[in-house]
Amino acid sequence: MTEQRFDVWAAGDAYERYMGRWSRLVADRFVDWLGVADGAVWLDVGCGTGALTSSVARRARPRLVVGADRSAGFLTAARAATGPLARFVRADARSLPVRDGACDAVVSALALNFLPTPDTALTEAARATRPGGLVACYVWDYGEGMELLGRFWEAATLLDPAAAALDERHRFPLCRPEALRALWTAAGLDGVHVAPIEVRAGFAAFAELWEPFLAGQGPAPGYVAALAPPERERLRGALRASLPVRPDGSLTLGVRAWAVLGRKPSPGAV
Repeated sequence: MTEQRFDVWAAGDAYERYMGRWSRLVADRFVDWLGVADGAVWLDVGCGTGALTSSVARRARPRLVVGADRSAGFLTAARAATGPLARFVRADARSLPVRDGACDAVVSALALNFLPTPDTALTEAARATRPGGLVACYVWDYGEGMELLGRFWEAATLLDPAAAALDERHRFPLCRPEALRALWTAAGLDGVHVAPIEVRAGFAAFAELWEPFLAGQGPAPGYVAALAPPERERLRGALRASLPVRPDGSLTLGVRAWAVLGRKPSPGAV
């Protein structure tokens, strides 16, 4: 079983149904936390469906905000969600189509763990940032702060021990504050700071939660989509039994992300 086979991120609508209800709440909190002055130039690397890009456009009063992503499908969704407030470009995080020091803030949302060489991407983000500018991102706390995914993989592993190889808690070391702080510090960024962002979102019924798992976007949905129908139904039942479903069928689940920021040193700074 190869992990990359299930790391599919391409369909914007499917991602929004899966994680969008949380990711957009976190994006707003992240932009407010950064506190970048009005009139800044922003670059959102790995912009996905545009949750962070649109939050910057709505809340930060930028002079310009550009979203970059490798997925044409995600960029289509991002343009539709953001409208004329931002520009978008298809690009790899390790080779950004901007000149040195062009941006006041280079940011990224929930993408770092899926990059094959995150240190290279961080170096490229710093290159695109002006001296004194911000380089920042946030990632899901897969280790302890993703209640839904934790319960999902526990249920899946009970039915199929091989599923443990796909569990993000084991695969993604950059989901913890110590690892993020070390990565930002090693990149030579100043004033490195890490903070949690916690949000909660509700579901009217378990079916609303389960349906996005059938679309194959990301490790857990990719695993579900690959199962035979009887195995899929057993997993569905096991997951539902593990969740705090209320008598009326509704439920509320929380998530935590870790946010990290640092500033690009100015020339001659010590």
